[in-house]
Amino acid sequence: MKVNYCVDSDRSALMANFQNLNWTLVSEDKEWNFYWANTQTTRALFNPGNRHRLNDHQMVNHFPNSCELGRKDLLVRNLKRYRKHLQRSGDRVGTVDSRTRLFVHMDFIPASFVLPGEYSMFVEEFNKTGPSMWIMKPSGRCRGAGIFLINKLAKLRKWARESKEPYNPNAPRETYVVSRYVERPLLIGGRKFDLRIYVLVTSFRPLKAYMYKSGFCRFCTEKYTTDLDDIDNVLVHLTNVSVQKTGREYNSATGGKLSIHNLRLLLVGTRGKKVTDHMFDKIVWLIVHTLKSVSTVIVNDRHCFECYGFDIIIDDTLKPWLIEVNTSPSLTSTTNSDRVLKTRLVSDVLSVVLPPAGFPNANWHKNPPKSAYGDFELLVDEPHAFNKPSKSER
Repeated sequence: MKVNYCVDSDRSALMANFQNLNWTLVSEDKEWNFYWANTQTTRALFNPGNRHRLNDHQMVNHFPNSCELGRKDLLVRNLKRYRKHLQRSGDRVGTVDSRTRLFVHMDFIPASFVLPGEYSMFVEEFNKTGPSMWIMKPSGRCRGAGIFLINKLAKLRKWARESKEPYNPNAPRETYVVSRYVERPLLIGGRKFDLRIYVLVTSFRPLKAYMYKSGFCRFCTEKYTTDLDDIDNVLVHLTNVSVQKTGREYNSATGGKLSIHNLRLLLVGTRGKKVTDHMFDKIVWLIVHTLKSVSTVIVNDRHCFECYGFDIIIDDTLKPWLIEVNTSPSLTSTTNSDRVLKTRLVSDVLSVVLPPAGFPNANWHKNPPKSAYGDFELLVDEPHAFNKPSKSER
């Protein structure tokens, strides 16, 4: 049977794979089987008001409310709620240090507050910890847009005054997330970088996810400094490729990237295998519990899967910090190796989410053979509730 597909954007990594499979491109008003859509289109598809119902042979690349991870304010709120739930239920994972009042096992996101709602809480934390840098990010934007650093409350108040607009009930004021800035990141060549790790989720209940082994690091083009004269220099502080491409030192040959495989080799050589392996184990822990934090709120529709882009910063003690999660990680290629990686990524995603025959089927058990994983590795595979052993069997 022929597979008809739709796309919201013309990306070579997508089109190369669909054409290789001999799929047929159709418009969304035609009968389609596979839709690589943006999040807005996905929400519209699942909007009860449009009276559209997906059939058994239709699949979409987003869960209906994937914004629970992708929006910065919702990510922060979900992680805070999840940590409190673990703590209140007595789960060891939710243990809090009695002296520092910090979570022992769940301390992988910098202290963060959603503004304007949590402004007073932020001010209390800011005053309690003394002079420090914080980073402000608009909740719903991407590619580094609208981000800036502050080190004084006066700067935040000035921004609030200048950005204040008349109240409009049809366009509520944009929320921001303010997070403690990781001031001592691990540097390579004196430059700050972060990790982009792809994570494929085929189900949230039960949770089943895969991590891609071929992620990469994104580097700043200018050397890192905490000098206050450079607090507004995005080329020092923001690793987004869309930002760094504007710098004079941007290397178009490498795209300012290093493979995670080479990062591991570098760390093993400089820090040792034991601590390097421990760092990557903590990254796995971070990803799994971030996914678990939304597993009860994501609409777990059987027609859906999702390939997330996790952005993680490593500090100079090799502790990983979650920065954000992208629901639509860029498939645009900046270099030839980037094109190869992203084309292979899409190919491996399709190999995992589609039945062996290759025709979309929402009723498929989504349990592919290991030979179909490609460069993915199984990260978490929770049992179905009806497969859990009874108390007498435990």
